[in-house]
Amino acid sequence: MSETVLDVKGLSCPLPVLKANRALRGMRPGDRLRVVATDRASVADFQAFCRETGHALIAFGEDAGVLSFVIRRRPEQAPATDPGS
Repeated sequence: MSETVLDVKGLSCPLPVLKANRALRGMRPGDRLRVVATDRASVADFQAFCRETGHALIAFGEDAGVLSFVIRRRPEQAPATDPGS
């Protein structure tokens, strides 16, 4: 499992979440993405994003006005099965 850092300081909603989503798509299940941001709206945005996508928001905090979020990429979803087969 690896951790990638994504610096989106200075960007406003919705760009931090959009850039994080793009980064997560290129990662393996279980990999971690650390996002550093300055937009206060990112707190609610990343909570909602993780809740809706199944990624895990495993930590977040603030230091000197810089927010940090650690997101673990969700496991691959199993292919849907046809109940009629």
